[in-house]
Amino acid sequence: MQLIQIRRRLGRRRSQLGLTLIEMIVVVTIIALFSALVLPRFLGQADKARVTAAKTQINGFMTALGAYKLDTGTFPTTEMGLAALRTQPPNMPMWQGPYLPKEVPKDPWGRDYAYRYPGEHGDEPDLISFGADGQPGGDGINADILSWK
Repeated sequence: MQLIQIRRRLGRRRSQLGLTLIEMIVVVTIIALFSALVLPRFLGQADKARVTAAKTQINGFMTALGAYKLDTGTFPTTEMGLAALRTQPPNMPMWQGPYLPKEVPKDPWGRDYAYRYPGEHGDEPDLISFGADGQPGGDGINADILSWK
């Protein structure tokens, strides 16, 4: 009688182990399918977020540059660059900065913004992030983010 009960218990344990392995395979398969379908969508959202962050940073720079011009009467030259918003340039006694609360950040792709003054697009400086590829021009995520647009 006890022998039969022991065999039944062992039989149940074996079937439970097999079922657990099958369940694990199903769970891993579901996770893999979920990752394959959902992950690319989230990566696309990250790219859009970087573009939005670059536009926001450029707008912040333009505001700081406007305050700089109000105090000094001119925008920083190309040679001075955006660093003039944090440290007082030589021969600039009317400077009342710093005009940025922190060091000049890089663009969301980790590169410096291109700054030109005098700019080629009006009376304000030109500020450019060259997008994901870091090259002028481009489409989609590689498109330039420009201060004058």
